[in-house]
Amino acid sequence: MTKMKLALLGAFGLVLSACSTEEPSAPEPINFTSPMAPRQGNADAVAAFEKADAEAMPPKCATLFVGSSTIRFWSSLKQDFPTRTVINRGFGGSTVWEVDAFFDKVVAPYHPKQIVFYAGDNDLAMNPPRTPEQIYDDFLAFMAMKDNALGKTPVWFISVKPSKLRWDMQAQMTELNAKVKALADRRDDLAYIDVVPAMLKPDGTPKDIFREDRLHMTPEGYALWTPVVNKALDAGQKAKAPGC
Repeated sequence: MTKMKLALLGAFGLVLSACSTEEPSAPEPINFTSPMAPRQGNADAVAAFEKADAEAMPPKCATLFVGSSTIRFWSSLKQDFPTRTVINRGFGGSTVWEVDAFFDKVVAPYHPKQIVFYAGDNDLAMNPPRTPEQIYDDFLAFMAMKDNALGKTPVWFISVKPSKLRWDMQAQMTELNAKVKALADRRDDLAYIDVVPAMLKPDGTPKDIFREDRLHMTPEGYALWTPVVNKALDAGQKAKAPGC
């Protein structure tokens, strides 16, 4: 059995234990093994986060936005969520497994009150692409790491977004989104935020809310996301972050 399979089996065990009403006696070590080495550009971005944290560490119990460049380019994040203390830790064209690989640097140190997660479409666009099942397993590993480091801290998963560039991948995106939504239905520390309907025209194709690359959103795209995400955060979750 490969190291990756062993790591995922461990993640599944922690996910199941998190669904129990009993509190775990002690955290178990997570031996996550990335399917490949994180890309250098993303390693450099994370190193820049570490440098910034050394100079001025963000406050604990904030709302942490983490994931790919869709999060990184959300430049109006503080203005869009004025009643929340927000931290932006989006980096490069990151994948779910790269967020896992850097978990101890881009998630755990902040002890957030809540986590807003976006990643997944870059995974489908890799060469070779990762399947919806593999990406889902990577997200299970993220949740297991979260359980281990941050207990019942709630997570909001923003649905993998439709875009003009990757419209041919929409079936796989829908499959992945359905898997995460079903997981959220079973956990009291995970909520699924569906931004897809707000991004589509009446004919079911993506709205004109993308930059010239046809992938990253314009401010108009984020303006569509903001009320949807805010409403989900306002609804809250049963699970609460320890110490917040």
